Amino acid sequence: MKILLSLLLALTAWVAYAGESPHSYWEPAIAAFEAADRTNPPPPHAVLFIGSSSIEHWKSVAADFPDVQVINRGFGGSVLSDSTYFADRIIKPYHPRAIVLYAGDNDIYDGHSAQQLRDDFAAFVHKVRTFDPGVAIAFVSIKPSMARKNLLPQIRQANERVRAYAATQTNVTYIDVFTPMLGADGQPQWKWFVADGLHMNRTGYALWINLLKPWVDTHGRRVPR
Repeated sequence: MKILLSLLLALTAWVAYAGESPHSYWEPAIAAFEAADRTNPPPPHAVLFIGSSSIEHWKSVAADFPDVQVINRGFGGSVLSDSTYFADRIIKPYHPRAIVLYAGDNDIYDGHSAQQLRDDFAAFVHKVRTFDPGVAIAFVSIKPSMARKNLLPQIRQANERVRAYAATQTNVTYIDVFTPMLGADGQPQWKWFVADGLHMNRTGYALWINLLKPWVDTHGRRVPR
């Protein structure tokens, strides 16, 4: 009887887990953002950096863009649709002046197609524009990392799909970090990365700062009245 009861409990737990949204894994991280917002409310109309671990690990982002107010809401390991799913909780309350999104790295690693990534980005833009119609959005291209060198063709294709989509939209910009991070041989370079070959070192972030700064400063500065 005890064995049967244990099996029933295990089955019940499995069914409950299977019925959860795949996004529910991030609930603790999102709840932590909300708790932090209650304790220390972030500035309204800032530049919001959002996405996966390349954003989460960017601890110096506010200091790196001193001419604008910045909020970092990266949560490592996330895919693009996670940011869309939680947009009502970690984008809408801030009414950001501009959004910098880095996502797609994990999507491609998980086997998502280039078209799916493009469609997920379009869904993100649509979602955000439902509550902030004029917000400027920058998609930072998927980086060519050493750890995911074997996925370079898929990454290149996904970037091109997003670039083409962005070109058809108003105030949506594709920012190419992919090409500048390649070596003369067209391959990823170790110099941008820490030992895991996936996450960037300060040299990598310095490159990103130079590439992003013109867009961030242009769209993030408060317009004088």
